[in-house]
Amino acid sequence: MAKAIDYQPEPAKIGPDAHEELARLLESLHQHGVLRLANDLVGANQEIAQVLVNGLQREGTLNAIQNISVLLLALSSIPPEKMYKLAFGLRDMADALSQPAGAGEHTAPGLQGAWKMLQYEDLWHALQPLLTGMKAFARRMEQPVDKPISAWTGKPSDA
Repeated sequence: MAKAIDYQPEPAKIGPDAHEELARLLESLHQHGVLRLANDLVGANQEIAQVLVNGLQREGTLNAIQNISVLLLALSSIPPEKMYKLAFGLRDMADALSQPAGAGEHTAPGLQGAWKMLQYEDLWHALQPLLTGMKAFARRMEQPVDKPISAWTGKPSDA
């Protein structure tokens, strides 16, 4: 009896292999000037580092970095559903403020009209969150802050 032949056929080539893809990527990077830019950046490493260090040492740059950090800290403490309400509430407010006023809509109410407005229950319900928010804002503005990171963490900082 004859022996069985151990033969594994080569799989059909479906697409380019890794070496072909790498060559194509390298050619594309070369054609679009990315390789030249990368070579220039590596060659000018010392000069670029010096420009970055000089830029980062400016007081304005340090203030900007700290301010961005403070904004990110504040944003990180706001739940997304509150941020959604805040962002779209501000958008709706801006839309309402930019609408042209109708005729006679913004006439002064007079003394009797002002007295009636003070007794209008819906007005007080609408103003209550605004007044509460202004009180919270005023309390925060009265608190002295030496270093924002110390105020945030409660730990002393040399920054």
